Amino acid sequence: MAAPKWVTLRSQWLGQQLRELREANDLLLKDVAEYLQRDPGTVSRFESGGYPIRRPDLLALLDLYGVADGRRRESLMKLSQEVWQKGWWDGYANEVVGWLIDYVWLESRAQEIRTFDNTLLPGLFQTEDYARAVIAAADFDVEAGQRSRWLELRMARQGILQGDAPPRLSAIIDEAVLRREVGGSQCLAAQLRRLAEYAARPNIEIRVLPFSAGAHASPTGAFRILTIEKPFPEVAYADTPKGAIYVESPDTERLVQAYDELQKLSLGPEESVKVISKLSEERSR
Repeated sequence: MAAPKWVTLRSQWLGQQLRELREANDLLLKDVAEYLQRDPGTVSRFESGGYPIRRPDLLALLDLYGVADGRRRESLMKLSQEVWQKGWWDGYANEVVGWLIDYVWLESRAQEIRTFDNTLLPGLFQTEDYARAVIAAADFDVEAGQRSRWLELRMARQGILQGDAPPRLSAIIDEAVLRREVGGSQCLAAQLRRLAEYAARPNIEIRVLPFSAGAHASPTGAFRILTIEKPFPEVAYADTPKGAIYVESPDTERLVQAYDELQKLSLGPEESVKVISKLSEERSR
């Protein structure tokens, strides 16, 4: 069995739960290996996420560990299937690094997403023209064809905001983001109109952090907090020039507190929409 090139969050979380179940049953790796008729090293890799476990082995382990609760068995089986199955985002795996694919998976499963942005609008809100300008500027050393694929991925991600059960999305956006002329004045005007339209949706709340707020709780920049159905932990995410940083609950508490502090300094939803609409009109002239 060949190890995957990228140990995903999906396989890590499944492995963590399998390890906890084994330890709760006072079993050693060699005990489980003997039961499965596998090498102890393979079982260890199941638990580390290095080898995503296949359905027959998982069913055998759930029986061994005495997992009788139907909902828990179903959730673990579903997670194991998602480790192996391709999602719509996996078609872009050759064009983006593994940590972004993991983020897209998290985003697609989230029940609630809280975002703070101080440089650019969240990808879920971006118009195609705005996103194209953002990608061209950030990935200046990448050939045009690859940038086009990244643009396709960004637009495809917005599909989670459609459908019967979209996630709750709360966004705090620094005023500087609304004034930064990404793609030019007309591009920004169209983007701000789109933003105001999103703010009218019942599952979306947008708040503007005004310049008058002064210093605030996230001087280091943007971050995301994603709440996902059990058995997954709450996850905080921040992007860096060298890759992503993921933090799982309970270590997300500091960022949750920072988000709450930012919200206190921000304008209310109605006033925020007025600011966004006014800036859009100014750029349209």
